[in-house]
Formats: sequence, structure tokens, C-alpha cells
Amino acid sequence: QVQLVESGGGLVQAGGSLRLSCAASGRTFSAYAMAWFRQAPGKEREFVASISWSGGSTGYTDSVKGRFTISRDNAKNAVYLQMNSLKPEDTAIYYCAARPDPFYIASTRAGYNYWGQGTQVTVSS
Repeated sequence: QVQLVESGGGLVQAGGSLRLSCAASGRTFSAYAMAWFRQAPGKEREFVASISWSGGSTGYTDSVKGRFTISRDNAKNAVYLQMNSLKPEDTAIYYCAARPDPFYIASTRAGYNYWGQGTQVTVSS
């Protein structure tokens, strides 16, 4: 099993940047594919980005391509989401997710077994 703790959320003006971090417990972090999802008020939780065990494969939802970058550091048991050119519509709670399949980068919420508690990102206009 793996436990996930997100950090780095906050309030930022439109056009600004934030870097989210997700710290994972356990000794087999590199065996997990990782992802970020987000949930805005009144909306379903949606896929944002995913990354394979090595970082060699990534996936993004269309609305964040070119603005967000997912990365990981297996030595630190961490995954990151660099968010640039933020927009008010990016406002949401951001969740880190993990699946014990190193090559999985699908966007399906049900495919991820472990979830963090989330970190709030608010983008003001």
C-alpha cells in the first residue's frame, strides 16, 4: 500500500504559477504510476495528468497541455505538478493518485487505487 500527502496549493492570481507536491510512503514508489486529478465545486473529479514509473510516459487533459507539467523523483518518493499560466477555471481541489502498475497512464479515475486528501488551488481573476 501507499499513502499520499499533497502540498503546495494556495491562492494565486490569474497568469501565476504554483507547484504541487505529493509525498508517498512506502519502499516501492517506483512500482506505481501516478496521477493528478482535480475537483471543482459542484463538478465531478476530473483527470489532469499522469506519469509512468520512469517518467518516460505522461498524459494530460487537453485544457492543461502546454501549461502544466507532471514529473516525479523516485529517490524522494514524490510526484509534482508544475502549473503555469493559471486560469480561474483551474480553481479546484487537486488530488494525487497512485496505481500499482508502473506503466499505467490512463485518465480513468477508477483505475487508481490510492488517493491523497487533496490540496486547494484558487486562482483569482
